[in-house]
Amino acid sequence: MLQTIKKNISVIPAVPAHAAEGSRETKLLRVAAYCRVSTLQEQQESSYEAQVNHYREKIQNHPGWKLAGIYADDGKSATSTKKRLDFQAMIEDCMAGKIDMVLTKSISRFARNTVDALTNIRKLKEKNIPVIFEKESINTVEGSGELLLTILSSQAQEESRNISENCHWGIVRKFEEGKVMVNHSRFLGYTKDKDGNLVIVPEEAQLVRRIYKLYLEGNSSYRIKRILEAEGIPTVTGEKTWSTTTIDRMLSNEKYMGDALLQKTYTVDFLTKKKVKNNGIVPQYYIENDHEAIIPKELFYRVQEEKARRAAI
Repeated sequence: MLQTIKKNISVIPAVPAHAAEGSRETKLLRVAAYCRVSTLQEQQESSYEAQVNHYREKIQNHPGWKLAGIYADDGKSATSTKKRLDFQAMIEDCMAGKIDMVLTKSISRFARNTVDALTNIRKLKEKNIPVIFEKESINTVEGSGELLLTILSSQAQEESRNISENCHWGIVRKFEEGKVMVNHSRFLGYTKDKDGNLVIVPEEAQLVRRIYKLYLEGNSSYRIKRILEAEGIPTVTGEKTWSTTTIDRMLSNEKYMGDALLQKTYTVDFLTKKKVKNNGIVPQYYIENDHEAIIPKELFYRVQEEKARRAAI
């Protein structure tokens, strides 16, 4: 019969990275902070500068920490992290081994998209880099961190959905009232007055009329493109190269005859902001004589007939 030997078991407690700096006298923990504000109201209540100063002082005054950088995106309200340059730079520096820990105010500051939040946090977790969310008191390398993070990120994503739906509701109400929404900085021939109405830019309107005339004289969109480029005529955004797609759209844009078709596209995903052509899925609104025309209606319809004739050949 084997003699039973009493086992002596001792527990070695876990030492989270953010709590171990006291034992690292020769190596300070490199800590970075990520700050973001996205609306004017947020800038008033909890300003961008206040966040940056708060984290700079907090890290520099901590005896076991070394400032690894303050990464801050000001005014970036996108639900995806792709448009936040400093956020991307911070993740790259973490992957390059330049950062040991990240501090941020809350999950909604870090990411409003569950997929983005979890993808980046898991990426950092694989490098043993914790993200500390101060408002929620969450450390992502601790056991319960990912469960809590999933729940809270989902809440943040739902908040973005509500914001997107509210914005869409407001835009549709404007459409119903006949208010035309156009990015006039990319609209050759028109600008906007102080009341937001479309007004003609004479020198640009002259070029629009010429493009319509060239088309009716038998030139294709590609031929028109080559003519404009050969003469050194820039696009509305100042580019030297013209796009045949842009010329085709100009030749079909009802706004040049003073009318406006609203909601030509619609957003199918509030996270990716992906827009698709509206083929009757959501209502459209057609406004006649909304603004001063550059192209007479009879000339505009002649161009549409010619486009149809060429397409049928």
